[in-house]
Amino acid sequence: MSDITEGLNAPQAEAATHYEGPLLILAGAGSGKTRVLTHRIAWLISEKGVAPWNILAITFTNKAAAEMKERVQQTVGEGADSIWVSTFHSTCARILRRHIGEIGYDTGFSIYDADDQRTLMKEVIKKLNLDPKVYKERAFLSVISSAKDELIDPKQFAVRAQGDLMQERIAQAYQAYQDALRQSNALDFDDLIFRTVELLRSCPEVLDYYQERFRFILVDEYQDTNTAQFELVRLLSAKYRNLCVVGDDDQSIYRFRGANIQNILSFEKVFPTARVIRLEQNYRSTQHILDAANAVIANNRGRKAKKLWTENEQGPQVRCLRFNSAYDEAEYIAREIAVGVRRSGRRYQNYALLYRTNAQSRLLEEKLLMENIPYTLIGGVNFYARKEIKDLLCYLKVIDNGQDDLAVRRVINVPRRGIGAATLSRIQAYADDGGLSFFGAMERAGQISGIGRGLSKTEGFVSLIHVLRAMAEDAKAEEILREVIERTGYVEELQAEGTDEARDRIDNIDELISKAAAYDQSSENPSLSGFLQEVALVAEIDSLDETDDRVTLMTLHGAKGLEFDYVYITGMEENMFPSYMSVTAEDGPESMEEERRLCYVGITRARKELTLTSARMRMIRGQSMYNRESRFIEEIPEEWLDRTDSPIREGTRMTSHQASSEAGSSYGHSGSYGHSGSRLTGTRPAYGSQSSHGSVSGGLTTSYKIQKATSLDYTVGDRVRHMRFGEGTVLEIADGGRDYEVKVEFDKAGVKKMFAAFAKLKKVD
Repeated sequence: MSDITEGLNAPQAEAATHYEGPLLILAGAGSGKTRVLTHRIAWLISEKGVAPWNILAITFTNKAAAEMKERVQQTVGEGADSIWVSTFHSTCARILRRHIGEIGYDTGFSIYDADDQRTLMKEVIKKLNLDPKVYKERAFLSVISSAKDELIDPKQFAVRAQGDLMQERIAQAYQAYQDALRQSNALDFDDLIFRTVELLRSCPEVLDYYQERFRFILVDEYQDTNTAQFELVRLLSAKYRNLCVVGDDDQSIYRFRGANIQNILSFEKVFPTARVIRLEQNYRSTQHILDAANAVIANNRGRKAKKLWTENEQGPQVRCLRFNSAYDEAEYIAREIAVGVRRSGRRYQNYALLYRTNAQSRLLEEKLLMENIPYTLIGGVNFYARKEIKDLLCYLKVIDNGQDDLAVRRVINVPRRGIGAATLSRIQAYADDGGLSFFGAMERAGQISGIGRGLSKTEGFVSLIHVLRAMAEDAKAEEILREVIERTGYVEELQAEGTDEARDRIDNIDELISKAAAYDQSSENPSLSGFLQEVALVAEIDSLDETDDRVTLMTLHGAKGLEFDYVYITGMEENMFPSYMSVTAEDGPESMEEERRLCYVGITRARKELTLTSARMRMIRGQSMYNRESRFIEEIPEEWLDRTDSPIREGTRMTSHQASSEAGSSYGHSGSYGHSGSRLTGTRPAYGSQSSHGSVSGGLTTSYKIQKATSLDYTVGDRVRHMRFGEGTVLEIADGGRDYEVKVEFDKAGVKKMFAAFAKLKKVD
């Protein structure tokens, strides 16, 4: 056996050394699939003489692509840079940058993100004179995205929509939306794959070029592919049929995004000569965690049989804790993390709190803040969706692609130039009449009647863009970005505001500059188009900094591909997880099987310890809901669960007095304590201390009340001392109803916001 396969187990080595023909690798969670893929690439090059540039490896995230690329370079060495290792969208964008002219676009196209898409669809709905209260842009975009995933174009959609009024309206919007994209020389994310398939189908010479180029194709996370992605891979591999796909049908959890599990379940039918290899040895988790995962997923029928096992230690049993309320659940978790870090030397980054829906994060955030535990919330506002970042990126888009009407209209008055609505309306009408882009019409502003005093301001903007375009021909992305900031006075205007929010926005702009500089340094041929493409294709999970010492909060969908030492899966109740929608869905069994796969994914994120938590009562949409424990917990044999410190046993009842007390109590405060961008803190009683109700809590079901002072002995501007943060100056005091909320700038700890009753601030004379 080759040295390249040293360290691989038998099935891994078998997969890595498969040569020609289709190959399906069924890789269970934590079974080392990335290792197999990289060793397979190395084996093809070193043992079979395959040229690196004849290999294409496709992943689903930039993070996975970067990891694979790094491993390939370490294993292969020279020539590794010639291998294409990228996401589906990046691969297609790269192909389209060279060949999209064959289907009527310019190679300098823009890529619209979700925010751009919503803005454009709102304009489409307005132009079609549809009632925006009835016809929602998000709903339209969702249907259109699904259509593109299935390779259904506007004309085909219109034919299928006949006889259904709503579908006919969507068909109109779909066509108008695509026309607007083409007018702006722009593609949305779905178009990147949709248009690449169109290109390969309509241009035999382009297809032949890439079939020759990519004689060996590897696809990771194959269970998450949709119809368009399947067709792309099928077209590229049709000539040589050297297609290797890696996936786990038990981890197919993205049906709502268009993923088609049949792509992996039916692989042998599409490719009858395919070889199938199962990777079942897990290198991540303890055996008890794997036993729980196997027990749950075994209840699914639509799957390929496999059973995870490990040579790791047995580890502790899976803990299963049930609480009276969601408040108790969140408080217990926060305090247990605090104790784990303080007493056991663990790090915050070792912990992950997972939940079914984003709304569940609020209570967890509040309790983490109360314990002064740092955390990262995955699923908040994406960095590239923030206003200041979008503004500057749109400037760069206008410089790079003058046909991008959306970008032009966003920045034409940013910062304020005084170009009025009447002027913009006349420019748009001129553009529509002449078949011009919005910026093209601005360049001819002198020919537009009635533009009046708006002419000089319009010409000033056009002149600015022309100057920046001239610079962009030779300058790097960082230089162009800095020039935009300087010439527009964007940062100067923020500095003049002098607010905390403005300073935060300036920090974000500095981070964007750093991103541009990093791109320039890491790219062989840096360009403005390349930079814009890179930031457009960044997924939120790619920005998770695993070196940052913070607890991670995220949905179960977002956790796929990650792993943590200590994992809490919260809200394990019927109608929460599995969700009410899946319980009542028309395709009940199919929806439930996807929910069960989601549970399997969550369980297998844990390396050392797994805790499943649930609550008898949870406030949902303002109503107290009482649900039994999740069926997924019931599917785990009771002898495999540890319920020793669970505050509630099944079969016990909670009195109406307890229910009303728990529903209204969260340290005596029912409002929000803050968000991940701030630090709301306070001094807390020690773990296991006596609660205000007189019962020893053990950190399990405590409920504290805030005792609001009649007045404070300090005011804004006073110097105060905090037992943990030291001395500082009071910036703000607000009467929050149940207590005073105090904002203090501490000399060493920075700005903190806290409740006066918890903070116990002392005025410094």
